[in-house]
Amino acid sequence: MDQGDMVSGSTLDLINDCKRYEVESHSPKPWEEQRLPKINVHSEPRREKMAGMKSLFINISRIPLLFFLLFMFVCSLDILSSSFQLAGGKVAGDIFKDNVILSNPVAGLVVGILVTVLVQSSSTSTSIIVSLVSSGLLDVRSAVPIIMGSNIGTSVTSTIVALMQAGERNEFKRAFAGATIHDCFNWLSVLVLLPLEVATGLISHLARAVVQCFHIQSGENAPELLKIITEPLTKLIIQLDKSVITGIAMGDESLRNRSLVKVWCRTSLLVSSVNVSDSTFGQNGSTSWMMQNVTSQVNVQKCRHLFVDTLMSDLAVGLLLLTASLVVLCTCLVLLVKVLNSLLKGQVAKAIQKVINTDFPYPFGWLTGYLAMLVGAGMTFVVQSSSVFTSAITPLIGLGMISIERAYPLTLGSNIGTTTTAMLAALASPGDKLAAAFQVALCHLFFNIFGILLWYPLPITRLPIRMAMMLGERTAKYRWFAVLYLIFCFLLLPSLIFGLSMAGWQVMVGVGAPFAGILLFIFLVNALQAHSPRHLPQQLQNWDFLPVWMHSFKPVDRLIAKATLCCSPAHIEDHGAPPSPAPFTPDSASAAAQRKSQMAQDNPALSYVDETPSRGPVFKLRGLERCHSTPL
Repeated sequence: MDQGDMVSGSTLDLINDCKRYEVESHSPKPWEEQRLPKINVHSEPRREKMAGMKSLFINISRIPLLFFLLFMFVCSLDILSSSFQLAGGKVAGDIFKDNVILSNPVAGLVVGILVTVLVQSSSTSTSIIVSLVSSGLLDVRSAVPIIMGSNIGTSVTSTIVALMQAGERNEFKRAFAGATIHDCFNWLSVLVLLPLEVATGLISHLARAVVQCFHIQSGENAPELLKIITEPLTKLIIQLDKSVITGIAMGDESLRNRSLVKVWCRTSLLVSSVNVSDSTFGQNGSTSWMMQNVTSQVNVQKCRHLFVDTLMSDLAVGLLLLTASLVVLCTCLVLLVKVLNSLLKGQVAKAIQKVINTDFPYPFGWLTGYLAMLVGAGMTFVVQSSSVFTSAITPLIGLGMISIERAYPLTLGSNIGTTTTAMLAALASPGDKLAAAFQVALCHLFFNIFGILLWYPLPITRLPIRMAMMLGERTAKYRWFAVLYLIFCFLLLPSLIFGLSMAGWQVMVGVGAPFAGILLFIFLVNALQAHSPRHLPQQLQNWDFLPVWMHSFKPVDRLIAKATLCCSPAHIEDHGAPPSPAPFTPDSASAAAQRKSQMAQDNPALSYVDETPSRGPVFKLRGLERCHSTPL
């Protein structure tokens, strides 16, 4: 074979090999047998399915933990109320004892606030009022201001719960706004309805007319649905004899040295016959005797709780339980927020949030708020405590699951729900106390109904929402403002008003009227500065002409930061400003929508990661820009 044949043969072989390679490359069989098992296409759906099932199992296993934490949260609220009654119950009874003070409507309002804050239970203070009215020591018209005060005092619990979310500014802003919306509603209602009641007696006369028109008969006790679940645990910790507080309020001094801690849970009446001398002498000088039945109370069964045989005083037991209940309350609240954040995230959170906060379609959108009121009233009737209901929804408001606009009607409905349980309890009163007890419960109901008519039907009258948002924004910027708000609104301000009312009407009007005028002037100037500053003089278009400490919290913030030594240089530099603004959303339409988003929609749990596969970075070889080359 010559050299030409060898070249030709090798060239033909190369061509044949190339053709055979092309035929084999177009055949899918080698790729199915060799490449596809290595790619493992069928294992990806199986792996995703296993990961989804694992995530579902973890979420389902967290649901019992969520209910357990909620159960412990409610129990800690019950123990918190008991601890306050142990620490200040007798003081509350002494406050109620002075009927001369209670006849002053302003003093009665303050007494209702302070007593409810002391015992952390509006039902306890209301039961004392019912007992005083039933015994004739207090008339219904004097009891109405006290009921208004108890309505204000019961809102302190949810405000305390909101403090537990102070770790994250946005959550704290929403939670504090959602908690204080109850305070704002009650204070505004009192400012309008208390003078109206003093001048006309509208609420007390209306309640009396309802009692007289309807034939009301005694019924059964109010159903204690929640207590059936919580009492097996709380009764093992502490049991109280609340009749001691009521007895002290009614003037029974024999109960002053008696402990509030219940020792005997079951007693019985023992009737025995005793020979008694009639102090008469017969004709023969002998003494005559007669048999007389004597009834005495005998202790049968001792209570079973931790402090049944304690030697500590009521104050010591109260402080111990207060500390323990606050620790459990804080722990449960923090864990509840974490569990809810893990359960309610991504698409699930968006769906739940949309269902809760979405209005009915036009023209029935106005019905949504009233439906939320019915839900709040029904839930409060089930748990039998407005404090428990508002405290339970406060973490959800902080997480952004419930907006402030939706929390407002829920809170108003909760106020209605707590009065229904009081009315059912009044129906179980004895016949001689039934009318007075039911009349007091109706006064509580009418106060809340008139408040709703004042501050809800028209959107322009929903001032509590705007006030709560302002408080939330201020608290997010200066966290110490929340503690200052609690101390001022529930202790200092009521005490100041109480002192002025005790000094006489002249002193109270002389001090209160100028103060109220200054507040009204500041409110009007602020409103004009925000909406139409051109109608104000040049000097009043802002408050810069005043010293800084009169229109800004920055000097106070620096002072508190230096006093507590808990600030960083960055904190001093920005004077307590939030670390970063809310994330920018390109489709935000207006400033109002953005503010609403910050108050209710900027929950980190509501943001989710787009799980669609994305292409990686593309590299092109230099010199091949103009070719249709495959990106690497």
